[in-house]
Amino acid sequence: MENLMEKIISLSKRRGFVFPTSEIYGGFSGFYDFGPLGVLLKENIKKEWRKAVVFSHDEIVEIDSAIIQNPKTWKASGHLDGFVVEIRECQKCHRRFRVDHLEDDKCPVCQGNLGQPSFFNEMFETYVGAKKDSSAIAYLRPETAQGIFLNFKNVLNTFPKELPFGIAQIGKAFRNEVSPENFIFRIREFEQMELEYFVEPKKSEEYHQKWIDERFKWYLDIGLKKENLKIFEVPKEDLAHYSKRTVEIHYNYPFLKNFGELEGMANRTDFDLKTHSKFSKVDLSLFEPKSRRRFFPYIIEPSVGIERIFLALLLDAYSEEELNSGEKRVVLKFLPKMAPIKLAVFPLLRNKPALVEKAREVYSLLKDNFLVAWDDNDNIGKRYRRQDEIGTPWCVTIDFETLENGTVTLRDRDTTKQTRHLPQEIIKIVKEKIK
Repeated sequence: MENLMEKIISLSKRRGFVFPTSEIYGGFSGFYDFGPLGVLLKENIKKEWRKAVVFSHDEIVEIDSAIIQNPKTWKASGHLDGFVVEIRECQKCHRRFRVDHLEDDKCPVCQGNLGQPSFFNEMFETYVGAKKDSSAIAYLRPETAQGIFLNFKNVLNTFPKELPFGIAQIGKAFRNEVSPENFIFRIREFEQMELEYFVEPKKSEEYHQKWIDERFKWYLDIGLKKENLKIFEVPKEDLAHYSKRTVEIHYNYPFLKNFGELEGMANRTDFDLKTHSKFSKVDLSLFEPKSRRRFFPYIIEPSVGIERIFLALLLDAYSEEELNSGEKRVVLKFLPKMAPIKLAVFPLLRNKPALVEKAREVYSLLKDNFLVAWDDNDNIGKRYRRQDEIGTPWCVTIDFETLENGTVTLRDRDTTKQTRHLPQEIIKIVKEKIK
């Protein structure tokens, strides 16, 4: 679809999914705010991830670690020395670009000449305490994983587990990207969902493949199209220093020449626990009673940024259609369980007290079970278009027949067909559809 990204960005702002941050001051590159519908969509993503990764696995627990960790964490993890990118600065417009994003020696913005490469650490630096000197320097975490490793012993002491077991986390991470780009695809503040799954070293390949298969299926379960997804094996020469093998799930983002990374799944070996044991002088190895041996587990890590899932869902759901009446509509065809709002309730006419009163009654009944919108502005057709554009699966209209027999119309977003039901029947229908 031509100009799809422009349409997604426009819809996101117009309907309250995503706003440019600090817009009244001209914005702030690499940061975005999520509006009312954006918050709801993000919460649905988290809910489905927790359901699949945490709640369906008895051996997995969840934590929430601090955004700012002891600075020694990042020395041990390798981020202080290794979390750097090579950059070049345009001699004309003075914009900076990552070398791995450049195709030639000319600036992609003004066509000026680029200077010599230099190195830049992408971690955000801050100060803790009243003094601003080198002893007070700390960092905003560039990933959530390290908080899990630091709490490995605490979790085991609180919730003893036998291998395999996992610790999951959802939380903010920060990377001072040199050139944020493509809306919310590459940004400086984002939210991660990560699992660190601890396994016996000899079984690491088996469990790695298990999580690759499970995570790919999850994207189909939340409504992404299979043809827009693919598995990508990261070449050995591109693997992170801790990785034995990394496999990524890629999505067909329209602004990329090829598919781009959606989620990464790495076999991190025993690097993390072994390294933190060395730097902290605290033994993070595991004692296995059956074999009476002590060792460092290998770690399988599925890791994904919520914003990339969010964007993929918008792209896959977006559709422009012409109705039988000749009218055109924009519709977000989310799976019902992913839609920010499940139902919208309308009185057919806002100037008829009996219809409004009955509609309020139906609205209250449905609101006790689902997230429901109320809309009595404009004519019924415009109300349908608004709800189509934000992906609401069903609209409920209270009309004069409702006053006679209690039934209301239930209009399906995707087919636009309408059927009549008692309000209690709608609760049963919707609950079945959003499982």
